[in-house]
Amino acid sequence: MRRSRFIQRRIGSDPFVDLLFNALLGFTFLFLIALMFINPQARKGRIDLKAEYIISVTWPDQLADDIDLWVQDPLGETASYLRKDAGWLHLDRDDRGEINDTIIVDGKQVIYPINQEVVTIRGIITGEYTVNLYYYTQKSKQPFEALVKVERVNPTLQTAFVKKVVMNKQDQETTVVRFSLDQQGNLSDVNDLPVTLTPYNLEPNYDNLENPYG
Repeated sequence: MRRSRFIQRRIGSDPFVDLLFNALLGFTFLFLIALMFINPQARKGRIDLKAEYIISVTWPDQLADDIDLWVQDPLGETASYLRKDAGWLHLDRDDRGEINDTIIVDGKQVIYPINQEVVTIRGIITGEYTVNLYYYTQKSKQPFEALVKVERVNPTLQTAFVKKVVMNKQDQETTVVRFSLDQQGNLSDVNDLPVTLTPYNLEPNYDNLENPYG
């Protein structure tokens, strides 16, 4: 019995065991330190986009026609391909039909035929918003439909407005919807009273004489 206790005492205080145990602790500590440095770097690659509303227009794939989305906020700030950042409005992509439907991935040309433009409302400003479509370049011989959606993002994704608009000819500008947002981001007062947001229409627009260029 005494011999057994003596052996256990000798093993428990063996310098080799102590060294092995300390080495294990050291590797564990270094592993934790490595994780602390790796995780922030990984998080840098994540993009967290904050948006209250998403306004989008899509038109038939493969068409070479260029449709532009114009959105104006209550302060008169207007987002379009001419100004992608306007106040809390941001144009995510200027889709030019077939012109910018290709990208290079790993040295190979990849075709992305979907025609879509998206404007995000990233902060709530109370008042009226206006959504217009402008037929910038006509390639089709036949009229076609463009689908416009207004979707609320917070607290959950909800479709607030949907409308199909027939695009007939080049330089056509159509007011798709005008709506108001309150402080809580609730949408109301929906109408489609025409107003010009682009600088291309040479005819006078009495609804927008103070700011004819949006």
